[in-house]
Amino acid sequence: MFNPTREQVRDFFFDAWARYRAGQPLAGLEATALELALLHPEYHAVLDDPQRYRAQEYFPELGETNPFLHLSLHMALEEQLSIDQPAGVRAAFARLLERSADRHAALHAAIDCVAEMVWRAQRDGTPPDPDAYLDCLAKQAQQ
Repeated sequence: MFNPTREQVRDFFFDAWARYRAGQPLAGLEATALELALLHPEYHAVLDDPQRYRAQEYFPELGETNPFLHLSLHMALEEQLSIDQPAGVRAAFARLLERSADRHAALHAAIDCVAEMVWRAQRDGTPPDPDAYLDCLAKQAQQ
């Protein structure tokens, strides 16, 4: 399984953004990363300045959002949706999308569930719980 370092993840986003800005073609995950970056104009200055932000620390307890974590959660969700893994995630997201104002808002609601699943697995030292994840998505769709 691919397990990149923090620096590798950041460089992936910096590189995809730099290729886009240079007018170079993007393929595969780079194209997905670009689509997600374009949804987040608030991160463009960060992606434009790798020297400044490659080692930047972010403190969520101070209200700081880590743009690389946020984009990575988006990437994880897009991958899950593309292969319907865990089984049923595509249908659960479709229900969430029906109740949402737009796809990006639905994605944000869903990545809250991804983040919670990962956090619980890390906290408890257990594998991610797909049933709890799908339950979270169902609850989001009911709000």
